[in-house]
Amino acid sequence: MAEKRNIFLVGPMGAGKSTIGRHLAQMLHLEFHDSDQEIENRTGADIAWVFDVEGEEGFRVREATVISDLTERQGIVLATGGGSVQSKDIRNYLSARGIVVYLETTIDKQVARTQRDKRRPLLQVDDPREVLENLAEVRNPLYEEIADVVVKTDEQSAKVVANQIIDKLGF
Repeated sequence: MAEKRNIFLVGPMGAGKSTIGRHLAQMLHLEFHDSDQEIENRTGADIAWVFDVEGEEGFRVREATVISDLTERQGIVLATGGGSVQSKDIRNYLSARGIVVYLETTIDKQVARTQRDKRRPLLQVDDPREVLENLAEVRNPLYEEIADVVVKTDEQSAKVVANQIIDKLGF
């Protein structure tokens, strides 16, 4: 790659943003960042703790700051939090500062991939499927709105998806 371009991965919980992002960054010799991991690094606490203490609103403020900071860098692959696109500011940062790839997945896959993950505060409820369906209704149009490329992740390995992204982006 002659110029250092940013690739920002968006999509719902369980789409594979972090796993695919690591493969993609390695294949393209770019730095990988995960916005949730960066929030944890900066706060010294996990996401669930931030949600417990500050609520979702406090978490979203932190998330906007982190994504603003990270998107100002050059030559990175960034895995964003599933709900980050609900912020118009974040959608603008992503659209203006890099290539946005929407990793699309089904509710069934999300349920299967997240069912034992206790690090997802929004899913610590009696019916996570209902939560995922409600989130998809709100967020999926926002992912589509800012996506330069859409890639389905359901029946493929992270490495295969990373290769598809590279092919679609012409790298």
